[in-house]
Amino acid sequence: MTPAEPTVLMDGADVRRAIDRMAHEVLEKLGGTGRLVLIGVQRRGVDLADMIGESIRAAEGTQVPTGTLDITFYRDDLMALGPRPLVGETKLPPGGVDDRAVVLVDDVLYTGRTARAALNELMDWGRPARIVLCVLVDRGDRELPIQPDIVGREFPVLPNQRIDVLVPRLDEELAVVLSGLERR
Repeated sequence: MTPAEPTVLMDGADVRRAIDRMAHEVLEKLGGTGRLVLIGVQRRGVDLADMIGESIRAAEGTQVPTGTLDITFYRDDLMALGPRPLVGETKLPPGGVDDRAVVLVDDVLYTGRTARAALNELMDWGRPARIVLCVLVDRGDRELPIQPDIVGREFPVLPNQRIDVLVPRLDEELAVVLSGLERR
C-alpha cells in the first residue's frame, strides 16, 4: 500500500461557514451567552473554540470566556505515547467551570476516547451545570458510547483513512483533509 494524496474535504470558507453555524447552534442550545464558557481541547480544538467565540462575539456583541484543556495525562493510551509525551496547557477561564454551561470543543470525533478523557479532566476541575460536546468533524466508528451535541460536518471514512483539521496557527491554512492508504 502507498499513501494516497490528501483530499480536501472542507476548504477555509467551508470551515468558516461550519463554525458560524455551530456558534449559532451553541447559542440556541444554551439560550444565549449567560454562564457560557468555551473550552478547546489541545491542540486544534483550542483554535476552533476561539473561532466559535469570535463568531458568537460578532453575532451577539458579547465576548464569551474561553479556556484550554490538555488531556495528555487522562488518555488511556499514555504508555503508547512514549517517555516524553507532548503536553500542552490547561487554562480555565476566569471563574472556572462550576455551575457554568461548558462547550467542550474538539476538532475530530472518532473513537470517543479523547472526549472521555476531556470529560474526566473537566470534572476534576469542577462541576459544570451542563457540558455540550462540539466537534468540527464527526468521522463515526465509535469505541465508546459518546455522541456530539453539535457537529460541523459528518464524514464517515474507512478505518485506514485519517481526517485532519488544519488551522492557521499550526498548519498555515484552514481546511479539513482526508488522507489514507490506497492499493496500487
